Amino acid sequence: MTNTSAMSNAHILVIDDEPDLRTLYELTLLREGYRVDTAGSVGEARDALERNHFDVVITDMRLPDGMGIELLVHLRSQQRAERCIVITAHGSAENAVESLKAGAFDYLTKPVDLKQFRSVIASAVQDTGARSTPARTPSAAAAAQPEPTRQGQAALERLVGESAAMRSVKERVLKVARSMAPVLVRGESGTGKELIAQALHANSHRFAGPWIAVNCSAIPESLLEAEFFGAKKGSYTGATHDREGFFQAAKGGTLFLDEIGDLPLAMQAKLLRAIQERCVRAIGSSQEEAVDVRIVSATHKELSEEIQAGRFRQDLYYRLNVIDIFIPPLRERTQDLPALCEALLKRIGQESGTTPPTLSDNAMAQIALLPLNGNVRELENMLHRAVALGEGSELQLDTAPAPISTGEAAALVAQSPSPEPAPDAVKPLPSDLQEHLDAQEREILTRALKATGFNRTMAANLLGLSLRQMRYRIARLKIHAPASRDEPADD
Repeated sequence: MTNTSAMSNAHILVIDDEPDLRTLYELTLLREGYRVDTAGSVGEARDALERNHFDVVITDMRLPDGMGIELLVHLRSQQRAERCIVITAHGSAENAVESLKAGAFDYLTKPVDLKQFRSVIASAVQDTGARSTPARTPSAAAAAQPEPTRQGQAALERLVGESAAMRSVKERVLKVARSMAPVLVRGESGTGKELIAQALHANSHRFAGPWIAVNCSAIPESLLEAEFFGAKKGSYTGATHDREGFFQAAKGGTLFLDEIGDLPLAMQAKLLRAIQERCVRAIGSSQEEAVDVRIVSATHKELSEEIQAGRFRQDLYYRLNVIDIFIPPLRERTQDLPALCEALLKRIGQESGTTPPTLSDNAMAQIALLPLNGNVRELENMLHRAVALGEGSELQLDTAPAPISTGEAAALVAQSPSPEPAPDAVKPLPSDLQEHLDAQEREILTRALKATGFNRTMAANLLGLSLRQMRYRIARLKIHAPASRDEPADD
């Protein structure tokens, strides 16, 4: 069965105790070509679920004989394949979060916007069709864990490591990817939080939609609202045309908010409203616009501590942290180091167009002893330096010396003469500080460029810079740096 035919034959159960609303939902779905059954209570819904298997279940949160969330718990306990949409009262953020944690695919708030209603149902039907098997039985549903798409599999392969911790992370990614529930990815800097977010997107039903990544700490506070929600022409000085915000750009896809802990409090309040209401208002616009995005955020901070310090809103934290994924630091999963080094060296070789030297057992042992507080990012930079500066077929690492015992340290101190303090006159103060600093920076950049054969990408990595920062400094300092054959010339 094709996806199109599966969607047109989808069977949907609508549960609402208000006859007018129940009829409205039913007629809307019938016009879309779905088969529809209805129920007015928890009891009627249970009877319908005993008789049939559905593709999607839509339920009001409050029903005469119970709560709609009871049906979610029931379906989950039976390992049923139905995707559930919960309709909550306006402003009931706690109910929406509770339903997502109970396994709901998505939620809608009253009064329901029919355009958004149709979009959410279509996403749920599409996802159910991707997961369905010919035998629609509870046991088949339990085994219906979706196979990753090609994009999803590629994203998972970038999560290198087979330690128990990394296996747990990858299993959690697959488990929650197809939900609409917001995900908060936590971990130290350099652990790969954005890779986790990309894997969530690539393995979701939204994989064909936009992937918009935003570094919240890199946007000036005065521009945040325009960047997030857009702006109309003439709404402020310099607004010469309508500007699309991140939420509009991510419609139908995933919006990744990196370093969410750095967002100012005023913007946190506006973001909270956009997530709750699923609509945004561009600067200068009199109308709100519905947006259909899945929110994934990440932080290296302990947001619970930020809340206590008054720097992060507790209500926003609960909205973002419906599902939590924690990436352990590299020092706690050293068994992943060999695979990580192999993958990183392979990528470095592909980027530079060379075959990188092999990593000896001795070098691997050296790496395992390092604290690697910068995690995978620090490891990658270290390997970049080793490849750029190394000679021969075996990789030589530039690492800190091995720790020595207290006795050895005392003996070294006793043997070393005390340094004479240098008089101030030895190094006169520069008459032009900026020129002095520019000269030092020019010398360092030139050395890095020569060491890497004028490959600016490798030189930037060697110095912990981005390629854009490297090119800017080369231009500002007027360094003659011809493009290497391994790197395309500047535009």
